[in-house]
Amino acid sequence: MALSFCGSDEGINAYSVENGVLNNGCFVDALNLVPHVFLLFITFPILFIGWGSQSSKVQIHHNTWLHFPGHNLRWILTFSLLFVHVCEFAEGIVSNNRMMGTNHLHLYMPAFMGFVAATTSVVYYHNIETSNFPKLLLVLFIYWVLAFITKSIKLWKYAEYKVGPQHLRFCITALLVILYGLLMAVEVNVIRVRKYVFFANPQKVKPPEDLQDLGVRFLQPFVNLLSKATYWWMNPLIIGAHKRPIELKKIGKLPIAMRALTNYLRLKDAYEDQRTAEDPDRAPSIWRSMYRAFGRPILLSSTFRYLADLLGFAGPLCISGIVKYLKDDDDGATSGKETMGQETYFNVHFMHSSKLLQNTSVLAVLLFLALILQRTFLQASYYVTIETGINLRGALLAMIYNKILRLSTSNMSMGEMTLGQINNLVAIETNQLMWFLFLCPNLWAMPVQIVMGVILLYYLLGWSALVGASVIVLLAPLQYLIATKLADTQKSTLEHSTDRLKKTTEILKGIKLLKLYAWENIFCDSVEETRGKELTSLKTFAFYTSLSIFMNAAIPIAAVLATFVMHHFINKTGPTPSEAFAALALFHILVTPLFLLSTVVRFAVKALVSVQKLSEFLQSDEIGDDSWRNGDISVSFEAGKKHLGATKAINRKQPIRYQMDNYEQPTRRQMRPTETEDVAVKVSNGSFTWGSNLSTLSDINIRIPTGQLTMIVGQVGCGKSSLLLAMLGEMQTIDGRVYWSNLPDCEMIHEGNISKNRYSVAYAAQKSWLLNATVEENITFGSPFSKQRYKAVIDACSLQPDIDLLPFGDQTEIGERGINLSGGQRQRICVARALYQNTNIVFLDDPFSALDIHLSDHLMQEGILKFLQDDKRTVVLVTHKLQYLIHADWIIAMKDGSILREGTLKDIQTHDVELYDHWKTLMNRQDQELEKDIQQDSQTMLERKTLRRAFYSREAKNQIDDEDEEEEVEEEDDDNLSTTTNRRSKIPWKVCWCYMSSGGFFMVFLMVSCKLLKHSVIVAIDYWLALWTSSKTNQSAANATSLADSISSNTTLPTPSISEAQNDSYYLPVFIILCAAGITLCLITSLTVEFLGLSAATNLHHNLLNKIIHAPIRFFDITPLGQILNRFSADTNIIDQHIPPTLESLTRSTLLCLSAIGVISSITPMFLIALVPLAVAFYFIQKYFRVASKDLQDLDDSTQLPLLCHFSETAEGLTTIRAFRHEARFKQRMLELTDTNNTAYLFLSAANRWLEVRTDYLGAVIVLTAAGASIWSLRYGLHSVGLVGLGLTYALTVTNYLNWVVRNLADLEVQMSAVKKVNSFLSTESENYEGSMDTSQVPENWPQDGEIKIQGLCVRYDPMLKPVLKHVNAYIKPGQKVGICGRTGSGKSSLSLAFFNMVDIFEGKIIIDGIDICKLPLQTLRSRLSIILQDPVLFSGSIRFNLDPERTCTDDRLWEALEIAQLKNMVKALPGGLDAVVTEGGENFSVGQRQLFCLARAFVRKSSILIMDEATASIDMATENILQKVVMTAFADRTVVTIAHRVHTILTADLVIVMKRGNILEYDKPETLLEQEDGMFASFVKADM
Repeated sequence: MALSFCGSDEGINAYSVENGVLNNGCFVDALNLVPHVFLLFITFPILFIGWGSQSSKVQIHHNTWLHFPGHNLRWILTFSLLFVHVCEFAEGIVSNNRMMGTNHLHLYMPAFMGFVAATTSVVYYHNIETSNFPKLLLVLFIYWVLAFITKSIKLWKYAEYKVGPQHLRFCITALLVILYGLLMAVEVNVIRVRKYVFFANPQKVKPPEDLQDLGVRFLQPFVNLLSKATYWWMNPLIIGAHKRPIELKKIGKLPIAMRALTNYLRLKDAYEDQRTAEDPDRAPSIWRSMYRAFGRPILLSSTFRYLADLLGFAGPLCISGIVKYLKDDDDGATSGKETMGQETYFNVHFMHSSKLLQNTSVLAVLLFLALILQRTFLQASYYVTIETGINLRGALLAMIYNKILRLSTSNMSMGEMTLGQINNLVAIETNQLMWFLFLCPNLWAMPVQIVMGVILLYYLLGWSALVGASVIVLLAPLQYLIATKLADTQKSTLEHSTDRLKKTTEILKGIKLLKLYAWENIFCDSVEETRGKELTSLKTFAFYTSLSIFMNAAIPIAAVLATFVMHHFINKTGPTPSEAFAALALFHILVTPLFLLSTVVRFAVKALVSVQKLSEFLQSDEIGDDSWRNGDISVSFEAGKKHLGATKAINRKQPIRYQMDNYEQPTRRQMRPTETEDVAVKVSNGSFTWGSNLSTLSDINIRIPTGQLTMIVGQVGCGKSSLLLAMLGEMQTIDGRVYWSNLPDCEMIHEGNISKNRYSVAYAAQKSWLLNATVEENITFGSPFSKQRYKAVIDACSLQPDIDLLPFGDQTEIGERGINLSGGQRQRICVARALYQNTNIVFLDDPFSALDIHLSDHLMQEGILKFLQDDKRTVVLVTHKLQYLIHADWIIAMKDGSILREGTLKDIQTHDVELYDHWKTLMNRQDQELEKDIQQDSQTMLERKTLRRAFYSREAKNQIDDEDEEEEVEEEDDDNLSTTTNRRSKIPWKVCWCYMSSGGFFMVFLMVSCKLLKHSVIVAIDYWLALWTSSKTNQSAANATSLADSISSNTTLPTPSISEAQNDSYYLPVFIILCAAGITLCLITSLTVEFLGLSAATNLHHNLLNKIIHAPIRFFDITPLGQILNRFSADTNIIDQHIPPTLESLTRSTLLCLSAIGVISSITPMFLIALVPLAVAFYFIQKYFRVASKDLQDLDDSTQLPLLCHFSETAEGLTTIRAFRHEARFKQRMLELTDTNNTAYLFLSAANRWLEVRTDYLGAVIVLTAAGASIWSLRYGLHSVGLVGLGLTYALTVTNYLNWVVRNLADLEVQMSAVKKVNSFLSTESENYEGSMDTSQVPENWPQDGEIKIQGLCVRYDPMLKPVLKHVNAYIKPGQKVGICGRTGSGKSSLSLAFFNMVDIFEGKIIIDGIDICKLPLQTLRSRLSIILQDPVLFSGSIRFNLDPERTCTDDRLWEALEIAQLKNMVKALPGGLDAVVTEGGENFSVGQRQLFCLARAFVRKSSILIMDEATASIDMATENILQKVVMTAFADRTVVTIAHRVHTILTADLVIVMKRGNILEYDKPETLLEQEDGMFASFVKADM
């Protein structure tokens, strides 16, 4: 066939123009070519030149600087234009084929050129926009005008020749005219707004503020429409993650519109606006403010959602159309050719409009486009809700934080608002609301989807469809029920697991004691018992989960079954294939909303509760409601704060405040009496309360002189701390007022601004409060760093030795998540913070309470008297140490919440002799203690010792801790990218296998076989349906043709109806049986997976607990407690609850995809060819995504923790923050932390969208290829129509499940790291519990004498470390009292541990009563000796449980032990006596009492050897003396080994061993040793006296 533009049919001169040029159809089409060619000719050179020059320029930071007006509309119109051009092209080809003659190029050539031109136009536009050069847009404007004119001519000619809307080409041309017109309008609008041409002054446009800031990397709001829809801008980030991990730097800052501050102001305005003038007390509704602030994006998202849902129904309809018309094509291929009369105008054929939707290829393309659009809209809807949810969370967090900063202290202390509640608000309630926002478009989209689905089903199948739909709808409440049950079970599981964690924590904290007393197994069993309860509720949880999974899988099967059986009984025949498969696809669509609906409803209920809690919190009492009225300080601050809030400048901290102060001074001046000129703070007639109107402080009149040292003294609980807080405005004032003096004005101007900010008070609270930050940051606390000042403060607080011990000096992280310091160290850091601040006034609340005598003296002299007084700062000191009263310039004595006396020490001496004498006796008593008070010195030594013990083994710890990290580091050292990339994209198969095998092989086998069976049955059901429906059509066709041509195999011709009935009776029962089998298999598989997960969890936890409890004590020295606890809390939780559902979902979606691909390939083998490139694409997408997703997930987790900690920290340190007036700084920090976390979360969700868009488009391509392949192969009559329907239905399901495969893979990878971590602990060595002797060989009452021989003993903590005891020899006779002393680190404690075989004895031996202890089973050895440790450990439970967990002793024996330990009377007074409650860690007893309980515990065990390890370090003198006596009497016949800090406790011993650096230095009776003047022992005793 010859090619020619106008065709060359015989007898027609196509080129004749007798009737006028425009009446020749071919000429009109040629005219249409002109604009397209014009555009291509002009733009190509510009684009090439432009691109050439652009590459030479530096790459612009962002590819989209700004959008011209009408940007989105232009993209949408261009896409529609492209689509219409495709239609025009297809129509031209079809019409051309209908012309029997030659080819008419003019029918489709202009369409093709138009397509190219439209594509070029959009590329061109994008480049102009990027380089911001609007003058070049003129070219496009001319193009639109020309195209509009030429198309209009064509349309006008058609109308003239009576070609109307019934012809397809007329409709297409009309559409093109409209589109070109609209594009022209858009172009005019750009000219109107930007005035880039025809106007004298073009508008200057700068890119948005965010884009000028190179830190903003989140480009979603700024890129063009196509990139927005497909997340194209994420590509560099996600692909780059493969080479090196994504760090916080890489994700940059949030755009301004998404920052927490912006959203907080929006929400706050919406919230405050509801407080009307007439009703100021009415609580504003949070719901309404949320709607006002964030309603619009939610509406937008809902619109997208509706569009996506409606497009979703195109799938089933197209399938039904394709199947139906394929059959018609088959039947009508022969007869239908000539039926329609030729419709020719202009000598060419015109197609009918109605024919369009009957063409299978058109339907296939439509199906593809509908899918792509549907998925794009759906992802857009998700993205908008997620972004809004994140914005809302940021706003809520800021609101909560601002509220916390203003909470009244009484609320916190009176327990109306506990820390736990605040943490829950932050961690749980805000997230609940965020999740509700994510899901809320579903609330109104789902009902619409369900209704639409049911209507379509009815339209396809009639009444029987309603039966199937009703099955689905009736089972929905059941799903809701299951969902609520799940929530309840989760609650009870949570309770049990917190209980288990509490027990585990106690065990780990007291592990040394448990091992020394051989009690591990008792405690282990108690944990196992709690774990048992937890597992029971986990079982119920697993059962309900599997039920809900089962419902989800089985409902569509049941619905299909019900529908087709009903259809059979109502219509007496089965459905046609087109109906059947459309219905199948619809049922699959319907299940999702119903399944989700229960979840959404549950979230809605939770959200209501959360909002309730939030609004209660936001309305709780605030500080300074009435205090500022009384001339207190907060007013200026409040005003300042309002300023700060309104003008978004949080950084302008100081200046505003100062203006406010000056503004208020005149009023204060008049109020103030003259004689108080030198007073810093004055309280007159004050009475203050902590709430509930019982006054805590009453009748207070005091003055605190400027620049002097004031001390406040009094008994415990007389209100000293409260007085400080009252002056700081933390208490509610009932009466009276607090005056703060102002600095003189001149001074204010000179220094006030700079150095001594008057409103800030340096305050060190009684309960020390640290930030999670480095030591240095804790001390400087936001003030500028000055080296010399810092050094002075550290020396004054004698912190240097402690800092030297820390691994990174003063850059070590301390606080909640950092290193745990002891009480004294914490307190000194808090005092240092108060000293370092450059404030006029310093409040110290009992800074000496946790310090020993030397440190307190040093702090008093150096810190308070020198450092503070030299600066002439006003100091208020609360203290119990009366010996410091001589230093005070002014003393306030308190009693029972009121002032007893105030004045100087002289005044009191003269006026109140009684009080003075009382003080004197107290002081004497303190002095006596002083003489022997080296004990307290030991306390600091002790603290430092524990620190040293924690760190001297850091190297080894790092080896255990950082295995994972080290692998990475090693590999990155080669910087051989291939290795790192491989490692990061590998799936941890080994760990998966370990998880599976801990679940038991039988369960694994069961799960795999069930899964495979289930999926094969499901495929069988659908295949059978295909056969059944196809048999119908084939038979009716066969009957029809056999009559005509008698080709039919049925030579005897029964009537069709009988054969169909037989047919059905053959197909139907099999169908029912298959469905039933499918449903049961669904149930079995969902149960097996859940229970496989459960048994794995059970075994892993059991092994972990046993391994850890039986690990050598060294393991606990080098592994941080938090790390071990994490294995028991977070990791166990993941293994219990998260891995099973992920695993289930992963296997299910993978198998679904595989079965679908299998079905399609078996129907149309051609599909396999197309599958190869698709598989490659899919492989790369998932590979890149998994790595990036893991990184982003880690970032999200790691940024969440600091945020939560910051909240709980602030709530704990409220008084300090407010005293320092550092609210603004903390707010700023909170906003930064929130933004960082939100950035990570946003990127994570954008990455998920990136993946989903990609996999959805892949799915759409699969559908298109499947449809194309089946249409093509049907043309050649390869298979039945029913199977085509089956293939397409399956192809549709693939689109839903592809992204789940990847998402679940990524999740599983993250979750498997929990198994990996637990596994790394499972490889630790246990202690050798067996020993070489049998328990039966040990005499019952061994050791009855208590004779100890130590021969050449060498001990080390770890084979890798140096020995701590070297060749020690000693002999202790039965019943001797032995004292061991020596400097810290000389090996005293190691010796005591050696008796219990707790350390590695690698040479020499200890023989007790003739038996070498290394040969004994540990349990036996440790249960026959007793020990008292230096730090008392009590467990929660009863007193009886603490003394005798094994329950072997009688009550009399316990009472006897308590009597010996001087506790009998105290315990008798307690409710319940021996069964009185001991709280966690024994907090309800004082330290001394706890130590006495430990003694009693040792007495209960009647062993002939007792070891006391510095057991009297925390007991006061009196009690200690009693103890000494007791040990002498009660233990007269036993061997006692005392390890002493204070030498005077062992002066009465029979034998003294002095140790130094792991060797015995002196070994003799104490009297003999004292005679050696220059001996070590003698020097110790001198120092101690």
